[in-house]
Amino acid sequence: MQEFLGILLLISGAHCLYSNSDVINLKPNNFDNLVLNSDNVWVVEFFAPWCGHCQMLTPEYNKAATALKGIVKVGAINADEHKSLGAKYGIQGFPTIKIFGIDNKPEDYNGPRTAAGIVDAALNVAGQKARKILGGKRSTGDFKSKDSKDVIELTDDTFDNIVMNSDDMWLIEFYAPWCGHCKNLAPIWASAATELKGKVKLGAIDATANRVKASQYEIKGYPTIKYFAPGKKSTDFVQEYDGGRTSSDIVNWALEKLAENVPAPEVLQIINEKGLREVCENKPLCVISVLPHILDCQSECRNGYLKILNELGEKYKQKMWGWVWTEAGAQPHIEEALEIGGFGYPALAAVNIKKMKYSLLKGSFSYDGINEFLRDLSYGRGGTAPLKGAQLPTILETKSWDGKDAELPQEEEIDLSDIDLDEKDEL
Repeated sequence: MQEFLGILLLISGAHCLYSNSDVINLKPNNFDNLVLNSDNVWVVEFFAPWCGHCQMLTPEYNKAATALKGIVKVGAINADEHKSLGAKYGIQGFPTIKIFGIDNKPEDYNGPRTAAGIVDAALNVAGQKARKILGGKRSTGDFKSKDSKDVIELTDDTFDNIVMNSDDMWLIEFYAPWCGHCKNLAPIWASAATELKGKVKLGAIDATANRVKASQYEIKGYPTIKYFAPGKKSTDFVQEYDGGRTSSDIVNWALEKLAENVPAPEVLQIINEKGLREVCENKPLCVISVLPHILDCQSECRNGYLKILNELGEKYKQKMWGWVWTEAGAQPHIEEALEIGGFGYPALAAVNIKKMKYSLLKGSFSYDGINEFLRDLSYGRGGTAPLKGAQLPTILETKSWDGKDAELPQEEEIDLSDIDLDEKDEL
């Protein structure tokens, strides 16, 4: 009998997790009036009385309610009993905490389940609301800070022209200016955009102000990140980003997608300045090879070297480097700027044109030797030197190689029949 009474007390107590508490018990008949029609910021827990995690949260939630008393309202609703209200806010698990702040639009709380974490999040939303009332401006969600120079701000009017009509790969964040998670993501998004510059474009669009695109891409929560593959684009093939929310997570996810879609770079011959700039100017690195003169290394020999470079271009294609080559002596100013030639030919250097720095291959011109050199560079190892002259060297106009062997110069035969004896003696 005593055991039965104990279970009964436990069940009855569980149905009211927050009796004699600073947590306000909410129900469908008072929710709109207390929460939605209020000027206060509300923290609301949707719980189920039988949920063990909810019961574990109770003491911390009580502490948060006491700490926020008079500052932010803290409430709780039995969403298992009041399923209609839980369904209205898309509650799929317990406990779920939502913060109703600016315009009473809820945002999910995904922070630590501690009193301190809840208090910090609530005060952050309260501060955002106060700043909006004070100045009517967004604080961080607009991506206009100096740290976000590489994030491209989009609107309903510019979206299709900038994104859909481009061949680039895009990651686009749909955000809300009042969304705390969006604000937390903003500096991370900016950092990823800078790291991926020249490889993948990162954009951001205020989904609350640009409802056409938000509706078109079925944006239901913030932030939502969408992936637009490189090449020809269609709204039918837009994918959801499913990676992590750190800068390295975003960068690694993007590079993996890029590797799936990007073809291996073509190793192009340097025949003029325009061609070199198109291949290398906006790339993180440009791999420049100087191959032996065709007289010293005929087509079979040259194609062997180009095969190595093409294989390595495939291996490192996700790096989005430029790959070019020239014949020994054809571009003397490049050789001088890179100090190539002293080790003989073939030779290779990796150049950062923007920084005007380069690193010279000192190992063997082989697949393994070049691979080791490039791998060290990709990990930030290996020494660099300033490009001689601190500017792009003069590029000469040359003819492209026809893929054939060189014809050796013919020795001119001398006809001795018309030469007199004295002249023959001199010869």
